[in-house]
Amino acid sequence: MSQVSPKVRVAVVFGGRSSEHAISCVTAGAVMAAIDRDRYEVVPVGIARDGRWVLAPEGQRLAIEDGRLPEVSGEGRPLALPFDPDSRGLLVVEPGKVPATLGEVDVVLPLLHGPYGEDGTIQGMLELAGVRYVGAGVLASAVGMDKGFMKLVWASRGLPIGPYVIVSDREWRRERKRKIDEIKELGLATGTPVFVKPARAGSSMGISRVTSEDSLEAAIEAAREHDPKVIVEAAIEGREIECGVLQGLDDAAPDSSLPAEVVMASGSDFYDFETKYLDSSLRLDIPPDLDPSAIEEVRRLAARAFDALDCEGLARVDFFYTPDGRWILNEINTMPGFTPASAFPQMWAATGLDYPALVDRLIQTALTRPTGLR
Repeated sequence: MSQVSPKVRVAVVFGGRSSEHAISCVTAGAVMAAIDRDRYEVVPVGIARDGRWVLAPEGQRLAIEDGRLPEVSGEGRPLALPFDPDSRGLLVVEPGKVPATLGEVDVVLPLLHGPYGEDGTIQGMLELAGVRYVGAGVLASAVGMDKGFMKLVWASRGLPIGPYVIVSDREWRRERKRKIDEIKELGLATGTPVFVKPARAGSSMGISRVTSEDSLEAAIEAAREHDPKVIVEAAIEGREIECGVLQGLDDAAPDSSLPAEVVMASGSDFYDFETKYLDSSLRLDIPPDLDPSAIEEVRRLAARAFDALDCEGLARVDFFYTPDGRWILNEINTMPGFTPASAFPQMWAATGLDYPALVDRLIQTALTRPTGLR
């Protein structure tokens, strides 16, 4: 009699301490609904906003409903040290009892966005525990999260980036006038807008479009509510184009998807949080109305940007396409939004890989990847 192969045990980790907590929950709800339960056993692990880890209830609401954002409530069985290095297992803490192992985890799907998750922190913990996981490693996650270092690496590899200024916490407190003068040189002094962003945040949190020096300090303070390190970028005239990248199979080069163009309603100044997640008028054109040679070029550049940061698993690379036909890299997301309505899965569906197959590929790629130094 043939034995039935045991299911692969997947811990789906979501929530977290960053300002992107709710988007992580939405992503996790969609991914868990798409995972093939005949092949995989899913262990939902939520991280509350205060940092508590819990074995989350399977039926927890993880979707945006009537404009309300979901979150990890902290209810559920509390977890101690999330992973036991001796058994690669989750440890649960029952009141008055010694922590017990829930069983070995084969792979972790860390669906965390922003700091304390997408930035190399959980990846480092999983590396220490010897647990396989989906997505970029420690260095690529950290560099991909920090827009300043991301641009430094891309520039060193000869990839096209736009002008920018970094404002560190110390510089803002002690050298404010000098930094304002630097920012004015980006074009603000001659009427060109700039975009002020937290250097290590995503989901368009804390971003402001600034058109005059009068509103610059307030915009930087708003960004600093999310991150004491701020990046200010010169506005680039161009179409916003995104491209998905997946780690190649069998040690092949990365695969890139058909690109998408973000088309916003005429009343939107830029791609902010409300436009991205709550505006039903937002449209993605896949593929965009571009010459085939331009589409091939952006797919090539996306794969180069992925490789330049030593990424693994997946990423979404964002570009500007200028009126004179140049591609300018904007940023990379090493754990992009992953709801069925998000750009990343839509681009791959248009390329021939539907949502369940995409989730399966990510898990299988992680399972074949060795732990430790690679």
